[in-house]
Amino acid sequence: IANTGITALVQLASRRDAPDAPPETWDAYSKKSEESTGVIAMIDLLIKDLDKELTEAATEEKEAQKDYETMMSESAEKRTADTKSLTQKEGAKADTQAELEAQTEGKASATKELMATMQYIASLHAECDWLVQYYDVRKEARAAEIDSIEKAKAVLSGADYALVQTRAHS
Repeated sequence: IANTGITALVQLASRRDAPDAPPETWDAYSKKSEESTGVIAMIDLLIKDLDKELTEAATEEKEAQKDYETMMSESAEKRTADTKSLTQKEGAKADTQAELEAQTEGKASATKELMATMQYIASLHAECDWLVQYYDVRKEARAAEIDSIEKAKAVLSGADYALVQTRAHS
């Protein structure tokens, strides 16, 4: 473009039939089919390896998905079982708690009854102790009473005990 300071390169003729002659340092133009076959074979090998890895990855992903779904279903079943177990245990706990309260009330009444029985036994024991303590005195009093009754009977029958000494004076 004139007087603008912009330079443009324009290709006036275009031919794609054959390349120009190579520079003098290079050999004549020829296809390198053997070398390109090796490269193509390597690329084909890479493509096969990539396909194989993709197939393996897809298989592993499917297996992982199956394992995940199995784990999730087992977890759901376990949660259900745990919930049922928890409900049963809470029910058993409530029953045990109610039984404990009933037993506590029963124990309280049984303790009161035991205390009353122990007081009764203590009073009987005191009475028996009194009887044992004064047994000899009562025995002598009874013997004296029997003797007095026999003498009274004898007096009523006509016996005279006026001059008979019954005790020795000391």
